[in-house]
Amino acid sequence: MIDWNDFEKVEMRVGTILEARDFQEAKKPAFQLIIDFGEEIGIKKSSAQITKRYSKQNLIGKQIIAVVNFPKKQIGKFNSECLVLGSVNAEDIVLLTSDLKVENGLRIG
Repeated sequence: MIDWNDFEKVEMRVGTILEARDFQEAKKPAFQLIIDFGEEIGIKKSSAQITKRYSKQNLIGKQIIAVVNFPKKQIGKFNSECLVLGSVNAEDIVLLTSDLKVENGLRIG
């Protein structure tokens, strides 16, 4: 169990996907995402293994939820700067999204 103070340390924010590219060097099929988290946080990159359910085209403009305060993670030559969140069933991932368009960078809490 974690307490409220632990939860508050996890900074989950809303961001809009600006770009999605094939991640050729990844061990498992993945996309490289460029995500706008608004003025305070800015643009961040992430790698996401979401190719079974999503195409690059239907990701552009989608608002997602991501953890933005993890350390950067080197994945091959790519530097992932945030963790995009989704529900996981085996290798099928459904992104966590906002059902209404909101301001980029809003905190989830």
